[in-house]
Amino acid sequence: MIRTAIVGLGWWGKTLVESVQDNKLIRFTAATTRSRSKVHKEFSNQHGIDLRDNYSSLIEDPDIDAILLATPPALHRNEIIAAAETGKHILCEKPFTMNAKEAMEAIEATRKAGVVLGIGYNRRFHPSWIDLRNRILGGELGQILHMEATMTGPNGLTLPPEAWRAQRDQAPCGGLFPMAVHAIDGMINLGGEFQEAYAYSRRAVVPNEVDDTTSMLLQMKDGTSCSITTIMATAGNFGFRVFGSKGWAYLGGQTHVAGQSSEERRSRLFGSYIFQPLKGDALSLDVPEFDVNRAELEAFANACSGGPDYPISLEDTLHCVSTTDAVIKSANSGKPEYVV
Repeated sequence: MIRTAIVGLGWWGKTLVESVQDNKLIRFTAATTRSRSKVHKEFSNQHGIDLRDNYSSLIEDPDIDAILLATPPALHRNEIIAAAETGKHILCEKPFTMNAKEAMEAIEATRKAGVVLGIGYNRRFHPSWIDLRNRILGGELGQILHMEATMTGPNGLTLPPEAWRAQRDQAPCGGLFPMAVHAIDGMINLGGEFQEAYAYSRRAVVPNEVDDTTSMLLQMKDGTSCSITTIMATAGNFGFRVFGSKGWAYLGGQTHVAGQSSEERRSRLFGSYIFQPLKGDALSLDVPEFDVNRAELEAFANACSGGPDYPISLEDTLHCVSTTDAVIKSANSGKPEYVV
């Protein structure tokens, strides 16, 4: 049993707790959160969690094996380094860090300490995503020519001004950090590394200072083109399509929007899966309801216990951050930027 402390009990932190409190591999035993409201205290009591006053009390506790960070990305670098220095394994919610320099420093600290570092790109764990990757690797789609993703939601219209997602310095390019990093990581998982990025981002209707509409055009090192669009001011939707010389595949589903149940956020990210070969009818494939958070946390626990490595490599994690760096730089410069 990996005894884990969670930092941050917002709506997503609570969702993570609810996914594994009956689990034999990992369990949340302690927590700290910024506001420590009555709601947080009641939630902690309900789930047998010791609600602490500060982060130091968690990382210095010998009865805690691992730390899960459900905190704003601007805090991750320092939180990861502090946890690593006390020998704690770390699972960090996305986005990993604000930039590649912070990412390299955090990764180096965990390597030096010999602890596990995982990143929460939970869509990778869904059976339909794994099936899509296996079909690509098996050659069913032929040579991959283009990948595209669209991720939308209405949350930008109602974000309180104090939320990190409502602040331009913490959420550049609007939906890039809340949503598009999932698509960037997914494309890395399916197609390899990026070479160049071009982005256009603007604020049209949201009442806060961040952009609501962001479009990205990216090129991979092998020449494959990719496009990603995020909108934070419309109805929720997720669509991911891969075009190959033998056909295309489509995964459809949802993004996280206010008012969803915990079960829906965890288990219904994907709802449709279609494979259209070059010739013949399209295949509509079954999409199981599957708790991606539970699978992610179990994979982390197994890695902490000496089992298989956490399936999202540190190299992929760093490259994803380097790619977001190029997207942000391009949105500011108005020209394509290399991924370094």
